[in-house]
Amino acid sequence: MNGFDFTIKNKQDIIDVIEIYGFLPFFAGSIPGFSLEEHVTPDLWYSHTSDSWPVWEWKGPIIQESGCAYGKFFENKAAFISRQWFADFANYRRDGYDFDARFDDGLASYRDKDLFELIDENAPILTRQLKAIGNYRKDGKKGFDTLITRLQSQCYVLISDFVYAMDKTGKPYGWGIAEYTTPEKFFGAAFSDSVYQRTPEESYARLLAHLQTLFPDTADTVLRNLLK
Repeated sequence: MNGFDFTIKNKQDIIDVIEIYGFLPFFAGSIPGFSLEEHVTPDLWYSHTSDSWPVWEWKGPIIQESGCAYGKFFENKAAFISRQWFADFANYRRDGYDFDARFDDGLASYRDKDLFELIDENAPILTRQLKAIGNYRKDGKKGFDTLITRLQSQCYVLISDFVYAMDKTGKPYGWGIAEYTTPEKFFGAAFSDSVYQRTPEESYARLLAHLQTLFPDTADTVLRNLLK
């Protein structure tokens, strides 16, 4: 048994779950039941009758309405994290470093630095625009997906919205295009003033204790691996 028990029937349910539990991975992962995918009603995951993908289309509005963090935070997969828990999560994942300090100590590569600075200087910025100004093209720089995933995992970058192309009638179509920013720009002083208030070890202890409460029957090794 675990304390992560609910059914998602609409967008507000998702926002409520994020606020109540603090963490909501989008896809199923190493802990059974710890994802939106496993709790949403099938008609919201994909509608066979209307070619609609409601849960996917709600990602941007959920981020904007709840003010939560969204990015590839767990096992290189996307997740929502509430404002209440994101500062501790970022502090732990950053190991107490802001990006400049991480780079100065030789813990980030020049390629990481180039991409981080492009996002920081132009945020919020859409994926296609970011790839264009950074020359992440077929004959240009390589490894964009690896770099952007690492920056999200380390909590220096997150996704602030998904923007859709519009047809001639003004109706959105296709898949939403990710818009990137930094937590400092997205959350402002509320994040900047709190992210390093604790030691990374203290933040880790808080995160682990919270997950142990949600999943009391899950081995600590599994929970610790999730937080890595």
